[in-house]
Amino acid sequence: MHEEYRRFYSHHLGRDIELLVYGNWGYPVLLFPTTMGRYYEYKNFGFIETARWFVETGKIKLICVDSIDRDSWYAKHLHPGARIWNHVLYDRFLCEELVPSVQRECNVSKVGVAGCSFGGFQALNFAFRHPDQVAYMFSMGAAFDIRSFMSGYYDTNVYLNNPPDYIPNAHNDHFYQMKIVLGTSAYDFCRPENHRMSEILSRKHIPHWLDVRPWGEHDWPVWREMFPHYLSLI
Repeated sequence: MHEEYRRFYSHHLGRDIELLVYGNWGYPVLLFPTTMGRYYEYKNFGFIETARWFVETGKIKLICVDSIDRDSWYAKHLHPGARIWNHVLYDRFLCEELVPSVQRECNVSKVGVAGCSFGGFQALNFAFRHPDQVAYMFSMGAAFDIRSFMSGYYDTNVYLNNPPDYIPNAHNDHFYQMKIVLGTSAYDFCRPENHRMSEILSRKHIPHWLDVRPWGEHDWPVWREMFPHYLSLI
């Protein structure tokens, strides 16, 4: 399976963002790591191996993106306003720099996004903030309300990055074209958040699949089972 290490300079962040890319061609899917995870996390946990057939047959190209969680959501040493602002810059890096580059490279109008745990939040938040850039969104074991990271602080940027707050009031035709999977499991402590998000989407008549696996906790074994199934939907 072809693996390529890349460094992508972001003008918005003023730094290089490291990536691992799997496959020479295929439909692009961006993978966001779990809490404070790095770009190589999915490789280390055997997650990429579950997608080997899709990558080697040229159906899928995987782009594992580094996070800046230590400078944003989990940067407890910073004022909450600075934390959320750093995430806004990360979002601009994604939508204005990285994703357009991937679109050109793969000759597609939209990409897929996916992630486990906190990476699932990142995937869903990016998809609903930029639905014109996303055709597929797969979250696995995610929670979506980020107000607990803000120490009681709330401003427009928090609102615009907290899906349970902004999605009920958002309107975009691209929402209804997106293929959305909310993956969780019977003993996942994030399961209630997925039911809540499913209810929000259902009230807006946004098609989606709430996939509740009958076994498994909030951990890699169930996510590794989910991922190739979701890729088969592309």
